[in-house]
Amino acid sequence: MANLKELRGRIKSVASIAQITRAMEMVASMKLRKVQAKAQSFHPYVDEIRHMIEALAGKVGSEGEVPLFQAREVNTVGLLVITSDRGLCGSYNSYVLALLRRTIDELKAQGKQIKFWVYGRKGYAWLQRRGFAVERFFVEPPLDKADFGAAKLVGQAMVEAFTGGTVDQVRLVYTRFQSMIKFVPTDAQFLPIQSIAVGEKAKADNYELDFLMEPDATTIFNRLLPRYLETVVFDAMLQSLTSEHASRRMAMKGATDAAVRMNKGLKKVYNRARQENITKELLDIVGGASAVS
Repeated sequence: MANLKELRGRIKSVASIAQITRAMEMVASMKLRKVQAKAQSFHPYVDEIRHMIEALAGKVGSEGEVPLFQAREVNTVGLLVITSDRGLCGSYNSYVLALLRRTIDELKAQGKQIKFWVYGRKGYAWLQRRGFAVERFFVEPPLDKADFGAAKLVGQAMVEAFTGGTVDQVRLVYTRFQSMIKFVPTDAQFLPIQSIAVGEKAKADNYELDFLMEPDATTIFNRLLPRYLETVVFDAMLQSLTSEHASRRMAMKGATDAAVRMNKGLKKVYNRARQENITKELLDIVGGASAVS
């Protein structure tokens, strides 16, 4: 059994760790509330711009006239991977990187080439350790300080890679926030756009426009479409950041609870060892008194 001095040191260390993890839990909770509110308030904007795209889709030509909708033979796939910059967030990075590994294995089995764009130091380090070349690593601003300007930069880079022929398909690998205890790693196709129909396919939706368009629907559509893609990227960034803070909050709460339980156990051991020492001292005194008498 450890001596009393060592036990006192361990009790003090565990208590200090509990204070740190409790403070980190509080910080993560405050950041989570802020980012979650931002993500929720951003949803109406995403829905509205998507509605505008769908309303214009029936007025434009076929998919061949809209480059971002034009599907082609897929030889090279571009993956935009969003992870955290820091650790201590539980299984958040592990889950999204496990999905990334499965996606890479699946694409390699199909004979596809893969190019990577990364937002988040953990994802970049994971790819570097495994010998993958990263086309672009977005360092500034860090994800927890990223704004719509950062999403615009990322969206433009992915659109240029697709329209320039660098990749034939773009997919987003990120984590979608569903609840405080559920975060879903997601692999979603970004380009070419398949979730919105254009041309004759869109006319079946019967969207009616009650305003005049100048210069024409196709020009407006092509100018509005990059803005829509930027909102998709920014929404993925907000979802990932919300999931990160929620996962960190849960991890720090678990660490705090574990430290409190450990401290209680150490205090029991300490009190038992102290009582044993007192008992031994009393026996020594009684034995000494009996020997003198």
